[in-house]
Amino acid sequence: MTNLDDSPKAIYDAIYTQRGEMENRIKEQQLYLFADRTSCSRFIANQFRLLLASAAYVLIEHVRREALKDTELAKARVDTIRLKLLKVAARVVVSVRRVVLHLSSSYPYQSLLQRLVARLAPS
Repeated sequence: MTNLDDSPKAIYDAIYTQRGEMENRIKEQQLYLFADRTSCSRFIANQFRLLLASAAYVLIEHVRREALKDTELAKARVDTIRLKLLKVAARVVVSVRRVVLHLSSSYPYQSLLQRLVARLAPS
């Protein structure tokens, strides 16, 4: 029931679908970036946890929108991006001038990760 003058299809497409999409993004943040972890007894600690989860979501969303555009993970959920691109086994070699990540040669998303790094790196 509504008092809007638009057709039911226009209301569904413009309002209802976008509301559901926003709820999906909130669910992603709570489930996969652990924004619902507020088990500390101090308010400031819980607030800081929520701030970290929100910052992580902003970073993942930027990566999804900018660096993963036109790839197989362009519309992937946060947990998929986290599993396939961020939770990667690597050997880290730190020297005075640089940090080098040695990935396994059998890592299945190696070319995608290289494209992601190239798109995010400053030119």
